[in-house]
Amino acid sequence: MSETRSLLIGSGTAAGPIVIENHRLARIMDTNDQWIRERSGIEQRYFVPRGVGASELGIQAANAALEDAGVAPSELDYIVCATMTPDHYFPGSGTLIQEGIGSPPVPALDIRQQCAGFAYGMQMVDALIRSGVAKTVLLVGCDVHSCLMPFSDESWDVLLGDEDRKLDGEDFEWNSRFRHLLVLFGDAAGAFVFRRHDQDDGRGIIGCELYGEGANSSILHVPGMGSKSSPIISKSQLESGDWVPYMEGRQVFKLAVTRMPEVTRSLLTSCDYELDDLELLIMHQANLRICEAAQKQLALPDEKVHNNIQRYGNTTSATLPLAFHEAREQGRVDEGDLVAFTALGAGLHWGAVLLRV
Repeated sequence: MSETRSLLIGSGTAAGPIVIENHRLARIMDTNDQWIRERSGIEQRYFVPRGVGASELGIQAANAALEDAGVAPSELDYIVCATMTPDHYFPGSGTLIQEGIGSPPVPALDIRQQCAGFAYGMQMVDALIRSGVAKTVLLVGCDVHSCLMPFSDESWDVLLGDEDRKLDGEDFEWNSRFRHLLVLFGDAAGAFVFRRHDQDDGRGIIGCELYGEGANSSILHVPGMGSKSSPIISKSQLESGDWVPYMEGRQVFKLAVTRMPEVTRSLLTSCDYELDDLELLIMHQANLRICEAAQKQLALPDEKVHNNIQRYGNTTSATLPLAFHEAREQGRVDEGDLVAFTALGAGLHWGAVLLRV
């Protein structure tokens, strides 16, 4: 008897049109190309123009994935959107993507698991399809991190300008205060299209193992801009920088290089597979040093891991589809291959998903 599975039938990506190399960031804060590369492996990232929301990148990625799948927007039964940077405090970006791709009204679910959002989304898609609620589902991960950059208008002018001049004074010191975070992030989106699959060929989402734990929530969070603050954002919070993410880098590194390998091994075992059965591992692209350390923990050769944070930076919910789609375009993924996805993000949320392409 065949088992219903969620088959990946298309993928697509989008990135901001503005390339921000490391030397540009060195114009507006105390950093340099070597400092950034040594700590993160990042060489450049992409930003959208100011005022462009996450849904706009999500629409681009969704359209590309639908075209790749040969699926019309009218065929969709459900949309799941993962983002930590929605266009508005509310509503979420799901319905904006629905409208932007020209889909008729369908359920549009917004989820907020930050860097683990796309992995959570894959489990949600699988549950919708296996339960019979939906047959064809669009999953989108989209984030615009440049909106979180605490730059003044002058900082933006210097960063984006053609003239290679350097900022000075209070703005330079203010930006430098957050440099360990600001050098990491980029703007991008990725999308997958899944369809109900009843053929007994083993393809589709095989299993998911996900966790959420609040005990370490304080090591990666935004101190202000929430219901705990009244008003939700105040002048004092703006002046203190409480709307900028806070991260204890060493703790995040330690947990990521431990829990991503652990949950990947656990999921493979529960699905009766071994690490040697994997053709490719796609890890959340938070930091190249994290990915390298996790790869070492798993003793996987380079040909079984794909990283692209060097060119895109950390794009949060977009990293998994972005890396997978790029690997697929490079011919590193073929039909029938076993691929694992793993991520850890604020919450803390972490987990892994196993997929046969």
